[in-house]
Parts: sequence; structure tokens; C-alpha cells
Amino acid sequence: MTESHTGTAGTAGTAELRCGGRLVARYEYRPRLAGRESPRPYLHPVRTLGGTVVTELRPADHVHHLGVSVAVPDVSGANFWGGRTFVRDRGPAELDNHGCQRHLGWPDRREDGFTEEIAWQRGERRLLTERRTVTARELEDGCWALDLTTELTNVCGEELSVGSPATNGRPGAGYGGFFWRPPIGARPPEVFTDRAEGEEAVHGSRAPWLAMATDTWTLVFAGATEETRRDRWFVRAAEYPGVGSALAWDRRLPLPAGRPVVRRVVTGVADGRLDRAAAARIAARLTEEAIA
Repeated sequence: MTESHTGTAGTAGTAELRCGGRLVARYEYRPRLAGRESPRPYLHPVRTLGGTVVTELRPADHVHHLGVSVAVPDVSGANFWGGRTFVRDRGPAELDNHGCQRHLGWPDRREDGFTEEIAWQRGERRLLTERRTVTARELEDGCWALDLTTELTNVCGEELSVGSPATNGRPGAGYGGFFWRPPIGARPPEVFTDRAEGEEAVHGSRAPWLAMATDTWTLVFAGATEETRRDRWFVRAAEYPGVGSALAWDRRLPLPAGRPVVRRVVTGVADGRLDRAAAARIAARLTEEAIA
């Protein structure tokens, strides 16, 4: 993994991620962002092997959507997602409660990936320490895999929990955790799982894998641990494209002091449109190689 301390405009630290020698993503680990965007490391642009960009950065509809990131709207009241906070019996509200994720160091760095330590802070107080591992690996012609593991540990000395707008009173808005924001195309992407199709059917499902497909690219998301597979999928397609693995869909997730919470999502990044059979084949390889 090569590194630049100048990076792109608006960033203070950029690392490159390569797969089989090809540049497939850039990782902004010290981005300069406004406080209400909940500053955090993110991957953007992420590209297919053919060079098509499959992430979006700070789109006009949600300026706090940052490519591929780990974002949580409520850690015991602190907003690590960005934007407004959903308050029970009040609705979305602009609050001075935004946290930030601060890069601490690289326990491991390679051309095809890294392990990073990150402090989740509210002001000067550190609530969580995250150990994040990201790896790019080849799958087959026209497809590679982005493997992301996040390990969150409560280090503040008291009980914490993860919540979402859904746990605070907004049904169906259980987002928070791994989140991938693709670019908007000429028409909404197709979304499907092994058994269901369409945004309404797959949103909130516990399917082993989920695919989002357009004419030029397909993303196949798979949970690679038992805990991750129990999480529900948060999906948007009509209003904007977005896929996440939800930590707190309808109930808060406890974060006991000193006990890590681990999630792992592996994403197949393919050129062109894959049908269900092809996506299922990719999903099987994602999970098989993750376990091996």
C-alpha cells in the first residue's frame, strides 16, 4: 500500500489500495471535513477492475455520505454518522453532538490492504477504539473483493450502546455500521438477494448476501461472520443508492466496557450487470475465501 501525505483536495492523508497490482481504491484516513459530517476515514473512489467508479463522496442529497465507511448515528447520544440526529417525539434535529474518528496508526500496511487503529471521540473524550482491517483480493475476471472487518472496543470506562433512528422512534431507519454509498445513475439500480427482489423486499432482510446492479457495475455484499449475518440489510435504491449492514435495526446494541464488537462484510466489485445466479456464485466465493 503506497501512501501520500498530501492526498486529494480537502484531505491530509491518502493511501492507495491495489489488487493484483491495479489501483482499485483510495483511502482517506485524515480527511478535512466539517464537524456536522462526523469526520471519519473512508474509501473513495473505489473502482471496478475496468475503472468504473462505484462510490460517491459528499453527494448533494446527503453530504455526510462518504464512499465506503463505518458510520454510526448514535453511540450513547454521540453522532458518528453526520447530519441531523433523530430525536424521539421530535424528529430530525440539528444537534451539537457530532463525533469524529481519528486515525491513530497502522499496525500493518501492505499494497493490498492494511490494519488501522482509530479513536472514536466526542470532543476530547475517547469512547471507542476501532481496529479496522481492509484487504483487496482477486476473485475472477472482471471482479475483485473488498474485505472489511471492524472491531469496536468500548474504552471510556462506562457502559455504552449503539442506536439508530429506528431505535429512537423512526421505523425502518435502522442504519448504522458498514455503509457503501454508490453513485446515482440514470435510473435506480436493481437490488436482490437469494430469495427476494426490489428495495421494499430486501430492505430489512437477513439474507446471506445482497446484490446491487446497474448496466455498468454490480456490487455483491456478504456477511462473513455469524454475528454479521444476523444483522439486517439497510437498502436504498429509488431515492438514492446505498447499502449498509445495520448494527441496531430495532433495538440498541450494548457495548460493554472492554469487550469488542466485531463485524465483517466482504463486497464483490464487478464490471457489468450480474444476474442472480452470477451474484450467488460471487457471494459463495466471498464467504468461502473469507472463512478459509
